[in-house]
Amino acid sequence: YKGGQQNWGITQDENKILYIANNEGLITFDGDNWLLYPLPNHTIVRSVCISSDQKIYVGGQDELGYFMPDATGKLSYHSLFNKIPVKYQNLADVWNIVTQDNKVYFRSRSVILEYEKDHFIPHTPTSEWEFLGSCNGKIYAQDLHEGLYSFKNGRFRKIENQSSLPRGVSITSILGLSTGEDLICTIDAGLFTNTRSSIIPFAHDYNFSVSKIYAATLVEKGIIALATTTSGVIILDEQGKVIQQVSAAEGLANNNVLSIKADHEKNLWLGLDNGLAYITYNSAIKQIDPNRQKGSGYSATFTNNKLYLGTTNGLFATEVERLPDLSFSKNPMIKVEKTDGQVWKVRNLGSHLLLGKHDGFYEVKNYNAKAIQLGDGYWNFAALTDNITLIAGTYRGLSSYLLGEQIAEKDSALRAFNESSRYLTVDAENNIWVSHPYHGIFKIKNASNPAYEKFGAAQGLPADVENYAFKINGQILAGTKEGIYRYDPSTKKFEAYQALNSVIGKISIRYLQESPRGNIWFVHDKSVGVIDNQTKKPQIVWISALKGKILSGYENIYCVDEANVLVGAEKGFYHVNYPKLKEGLQSLQAQVRSVHIINEKDSLLFGGYFSGVNEEPIQNNIPSIANHWKTIRFRFSAISFAQQEDLLYSYRLVGYEKEWQEWSNRTEKEYTNLPGGNYKFEVKVKDAMGKESAVAEFEFVVRPPLYLSLLAKIIYFLLFLAGNYLAYRFMKKKFRTQRQKYEKEQERLVYIHTLEKQKAEADLVAVEKEKLEADLSFKNTELASSAMHLVKKGELLTKVKKDLAQVSKEIRNPDAIKEIKKLIKKVGDDDNLNEEWETFSKHFDSVHSDYLSNLKAKHPNLTGNELKLCANLRMNLSSKEIAQLMNISVRGVEIGRYRLRKKLGLETETNLFDYLMGV
Repeated sequence: YKGGQQNWGITQDENKILYIANNEGLITFDGDNWLLYPLPNHTIVRSVCISSDQKIYVGGQDELGYFMPDATGKLSYHSLFNKIPVKYQNLADVWNIVTQDNKVYFRSRSVILEYEKDHFIPHTPTSEWEFLGSCNGKIYAQDLHEGLYSFKNGRFRKIENQSSLPRGVSITSILGLSTGEDLICTIDAGLFTNTRSSIIPFAHDYNFSVSKIYAATLVEKGIIALATTTSGVIILDEQGKVIQQVSAAEGLANNNVLSIKADHEKNLWLGLDNGLAYITYNSAIKQIDPNRQKGSGYSATFTNNKLYLGTTNGLFATEVERLPDLSFSKNPMIKVEKTDGQVWKVRNLGSHLLLGKHDGFYEVKNYNAKAIQLGDGYWNFAALTDNITLIAGTYRGLSSYLLGEQIAEKDSALRAFNESSRYLTVDAENNIWVSHPYHGIFKIKNASNPAYEKFGAAQGLPADVENYAFKINGQILAGTKEGIYRYDPSTKKFEAYQALNSVIGKISIRYLQESPRGNIWFVHDKSVGVIDNQTKKPQIVWISALKGKILSGYENIYCVDEANVLVGAEKGFYHVNYPKLKEGLQSLQAQVRSVHIINEKDSLLFGGYFSGVNEEPIQNNIPSIANHWKTIRFRFSAISFAQQEDLLYSYRLVGYEKEWQEWSNRTEKEYTNLPGGNYKFEVKVKDAMGKESAVAEFEFVVRPPLYLSLLAKIIYFLLFLAGNYLAYRFMKKKFRTQRQKYEKEQERLVYIHTLEKQKAEADLVAVEKEKLEADLSFKNTELASSAMHLVKKGELLTKVKKDLAQVSKEIRNPDAIKEIKKLIKKVGDDDNLNEEWETFSKHFDSVHSDYLSNLKAKHPNLTGNELKLCANLRMNLSSKEIAQLMNISVRGVEIGRYRLRKKLGLETETNLFDYLMGV
């Protein structure tokens, strides 16, 4: 336990954690780990006490104070020494601590210090304080010379009528009895009772003259355990009757017991002068070593209030008191005479107690054995249904006897069956069943006919060997390598017994035994289990404490009743109180006892306490762990000292894994490189009956690395926004640049397109111009042709007129002359010329875009002949051609041009043709 050799005080909190006052400090034990907490001055811790304010008060040498959980849940020490008045600081050892009514009392020999609200009140003795304790709501103290005091109204007052208590005797404990009286234990004067009216000696049947009582505790109501300096632990009842004594002879390291404490399970913890001891006083399983012979246990039976145990060293018997649990019987084991050597079987049949040994067959009476048949080894006994005929299994087969007042051997043909018959049973039809591990199962039909049947694989069993026949609930069952098989009389074969195999599975079974209430005890390998049929659904209970301790190949289980089951073992026997075993498997509580985080160094994250030491372990705050801690280690336990080795744990880390881990006895688990996130470690415990506890939890947070922290994410988000903004600005600028470039390109393309269009239009215009010019030229040609036609016509008409005029001169006929004149007149008629001009002007305007109309609009004073002259000039006709068209002389044309310039208001330097072309 990693401390000093002497242990001066023991206490336990509500969560079952032990606290031990040790030479090197305060020791704690949670069922799995021992932790040592030294005092600042590294002195001996003499006393320890848990108060109502959830603090663990300790007293040492010139030091006192308390431990309480700090922020991490680790016990931290707070010294109160400097708060003691200076006058009383020379304490030496603080031997006792008592707490009551929110006050704590510390005893040194020189002073009792009353502590409340950070303030000490001293109480001094007349001589010296020898004892301080509390009982039945009162605080007692002993002045070595003046006697016993009680604390009342703020001070210690001497108790009256204590003359029976020897002066100067040292009181070591005061315990409350169920009668309301107080039991006073002294170191060398025995026991006394405080009856409220006086102190009187306490009647008991043990001599304490040499067994100094150093400490005492109440185990349960009416049961007192006394720690002595020379005789170990003495357990007695309130009537003073000794129930048990546990000393070095029973296994204690030494008989000097300095402190004693009954834990919550009513088992005893002892602080020895050299070490610690744990006594499973109230355990459901106890070892019995008859007369401390260190022999193996082979057989047991209970009859006539006597318990008989057969061992390798002979047969032992004890008178058993009428107790529900026989293991509390205090009577000694007595060896039965003439039973030295190996005992195979002891069995009660009718009025006979039969004993089978390696050298023969005996009957036991009054602690004495009488030989019936010697010379051969006897394994086992069974009776036929008449309860008169005895069948004995021997090294060389079977034999039969008559059970009368005297046991007499029968003449029987059974001796023809010569298989070694250690496994022997008889069914309801008086068939004898014998099992041999390597030869098979045999059925002998009856004692008078030794014919037998052999059963192996051909008869339904899974193999020819390692089959064992037993009678359970009136049926013949076989334990095999693949579970339990049942004999079917109708088919005369064995078949798998599904009703039981569905519970235990296909495991090897070497032994079966039925209890009085129908539970079936069995042995698998070197493990003992029970098929419990008292529940709604049969279930298996493994007796893990017996694993590896029984006799392999010589298994033996004897059931007196459910509370008294004796199991043969390599060292004596084990007594199993099965109802108590089941009751003790119902109050488990898994606890997370420590959490360490590890990188290059180890740091404690959680020390096992969420709040006060007596408070329910409920987590109040959730720690946050930096990501650089690479490993987190959980340590957990469930405190049940009597079955600690039988507990199995399962756990998981919510947030990291979904499934529970397989059940195992591991009490530590590590996780490495956990990513950032919220986690919950869960653990539960399962007892030997398969009952699971509630889940214990520990929540924590692993902070993500700096680059994944919330601040980093905010920064990333801001950078993201800034990046997006810059990207937006960049893209906007790029877009603007591209747009400008595009616009310039578009402008260039538009310009090029415009140029191309203009060129195309110019080309088109040019083409159209050429076409127009061609059309114009053509039309001008037509106009010119028309004009020339008119000229020619005019010339022709002129010539016609002349010719007609000449003809008229030559004709003498007046009528002809008259007609010729009419004709000349018609030829020279201006109207026709005007009509032709009108037609010509329309054609001219259509060709030259209303030229004459525009010219007339611009120069309204122009006459018709002047317009004709302009048209002829526009057509670029010569003066001669114009003269012909206008039927005037060339001179007249020139004059007309002159007059036209005047009307047009042209300067001398202005060319008339150019002007007319520009209109």
